Amino acid sequence: QVHLVESGGGLVQAGGSLRLSCAASGRTFSTYHMGWFRQAPGKEREFVAKIGNIYITTYYADSVKGRFTISRDNAKNTVYLQMNSLKPEDTAVYYCAASGRLDSWSSAYWGQGTQVTVSS
Repeated sequence: QVHLVESGGGLVQAGGSLRLSCAASGRTFSTYHMGWFRQAPGKEREFVAKIGNIYITTYYADSVKGRFTISRDNAKNTVYLQMNSLKPEDTAVYYCAASGRLDSWSSAYWGQGTQVTVSS
């Protein structure tokens, strides 16, 4: 069982930056692949970024590549999402997730989400 708590969301102007954090409980954090997803009003939840557990390989959605950076600190049981050059279309609730598989998130543990609002 993994309990995830996101923080760091807020209101920012277009072009600004935010850093989201996701703190995980438990002593097995380092064994999980971690991901960030987002859901805008009226839309389905979509993949944003993910990071592997051992090799720390990172993957990004095309829409955020070059602007967002995912990282993890296994000593702090925390995964981060640094978001730069934010756009109004980045407005969404952002969720972090922990999965035993890098290619499937259907059985992942999910946080409660944090709201990110980008004003134009």
